[in-house]
Amino acid sequence: MHKAAMKLYYCETLNPRKACAAARFLKADVEFVRVDLAGGEQRTAEFLALNPNGKVPVLQDDAGTLWEANAIMCRLSDSVASDFWPHDRRQIDVLRWLSWDASHFTRHGATLWFENLIKPLFGGKPDAAVIEEAKAAFRLHARVLDGHLATNSVAVGETLTVADFALAAALPYAAAAEIPLAEFRHIRTWYERLEELDAWQNPFPA
Repeated sequence: MHKAAMKLYYCETLNPRKACAAARFLKADVEFVRVDLAGGEQRTAEFLALNPNGKVPVLQDDAGTLWEANAIMCRLSDSVASDFWPHDRRQIDVLRWLSWDASHFTRHGATLWFENLIKPLFGGKPDAAVIEEAKAAFRLHARVLDGHLATNSVAVGETLTVADFALAAALPYAAAAEIPLAEFRHIRTWYERLEELDAWQNPFPA
């Protein structure tokens, strides 16, 4: 029986989604290991030895463990010698978009995802003030990305990179989470390209 070179610990939440989608997109040699967050598996001593933050995703291989989804996507790309994480002059620009996304774009999309979809699962009530603030901030930063994508088919260069998967992390939940994606034509056109990928549509193991 084949033993995968890496284990990818995940759950069906926002950040693991992009790591799992990247693994599938790259056809990386990965064993998917589901972590039961509702059952508290992420707080066990065994899991905390993998990631002291008690969060998913985590990538494990012979070299050790790596946490944080963006870093994991880069490591997966290197494992198959792909330029999904480029090692040329594009790399600095990819880092720029990764940083901007975490601080601005997906940050506010993730707030809407949490307030509208996750809170109710645990009996919480969405905070209307937080939602309105997040929508306003999302719109502000989405205008920046929309302007960039008006003259670029992808985030950086001519092919998909880790920047695209990072920027798109919250967008599969746009309708249910009330993320105002429909207002931004160029983002929608760019995102439609990702939606054509089976790896993006079905990132998690069946």
